[in-house]
Amino acid sequence: MKAEKRPEAGGVPSPCISVCTMDTASGLCVGCFRTLDEIAAWSVLDDAGKRRVLAALPARRAIVKRTA
Repeated sequence: MKAEKRPEAGGVPSPCISVCTMDTASGLCVGCFRTLDEIAAWSVLDDAGKRRVLAALPARRAIVKRTA
């Protein structure tokens, strides 16, 4: 049985807050403001990729609130 690799300590935490509902107008999750592709890829993104996604989230929050 192969051991599962655990994330390294100090890695970039997920923005998920367990409110997994997609806003149909924007295509973003109303909980974390990521796209489905970003959510699916999160576990394989390197830290730099995760930080790029995180940097985009504040602007997306405004988009989701306008369309809600």
